[in-house]
Amino acid sequence: MTSRQPTHTPYDGSSKLFTIGLKPLDPDRWIEVDEHLLPHLAEKRRLYAEIPERVFVEEDGTRDAQREVLDLLGEHLLTKHPDIYRRSGDGIEVVGAGKFGGPDAGLRYAPLIAASLLVQDDLILMRRDESGWRLVAGSLCFPSSWSLTEKFGKPLQQIHAPVPGFGPGTRPADLINRMFDGLQGQAVKRYNWSIQAGDALYHPLSNVERIDRASNRPTRFPDGDVDAHAFIRVERQTLRKLTVSRDVLFTIRIHLDPLKVLASHPDRQALAVSFAAQLQELDQAQLDYKGLTADRNRLVAFLDDMAKAA
Repeated sequence: MTSRQPTHTPYDGSSKLFTIGLKPLDPDRWIEVDEHLLPHLAEKRRLYAEIPERVFVEEDGTRDAQREVLDLLGEHLLTKHPDIYRRSGDGIEVVGAGKFGGPDAGLRYAPLIAASLLVQDDLILMRRDESGWRLVAGSLCFPSSWSLTEKFGKPLQQIHAPVPGFGPGTRPADLINRMFDGLQGQAVKRYNWSIQAGDALYHPLSNVERIDRASNRPTRFPDGDVDAHAFIRVERQTLRKLTVSRDVLFTIRIHLDPLKVLASHPDRQALAVSFAAQLQELDQAQLDYKGLTADRNRLVAFLDDMAKAA
């Protein structure tokens, strides 16, 4: 990890936790590429080689939509990042990334896997049927405390069931479904953020583990050293409806920054104050869901000290 400043700071108050918070997305800025591209792709390749069944799922009948994603991404990347991407045979490749055989033969030719190995984002396909918008295919190498295999095939309202205030029958769940229905040519984005110990990109959590964490409320920092171990995990999410399949493509890009780098940010005082205030506003269910119950006061104190020092 470098000590450069964070690319996104949604904890400045612009993207409150446990809100939908959709914003229009400039199509030219759909996919972000930075200096972590090659190491992120290397980590995806490692996961595909070692645990492909945990990071990729697909239903029969989704390959055409997957190919639509690959073609859409390829066109965008060649146009917007021509110094990083080039044509290679029938497809495109990342300059300097080398070749990758893919996971086992059964998945090697899945277009969504090929697409995922071009970008740092995870890629999820949602399809509408009588039960709602279901997760029908996905490459999720960098999960933020959830399990792809547990969510596979489920509609949005069940996917969001563990999220406080977003379960089946809630107003936010209904709004999300209507928002997916209403997506047309426009793309939208939103941000989510959390705190984790260490800089692991692959950060899964099963429902059983989530329940255990919410019940036992363990600390993320057994040695108490927030400065050494706390990382801000920011998710930049985008949504767009595919023109041919009419499926919705959900992208998730992870940004990881040590919490301590905020101390050198030009707006460090405002960021620390806002960050601490939002942690303070979380209720018990929200704290348990985020796994922050045991550490909120410690994190708030750390941020308060940062704000005072500024």
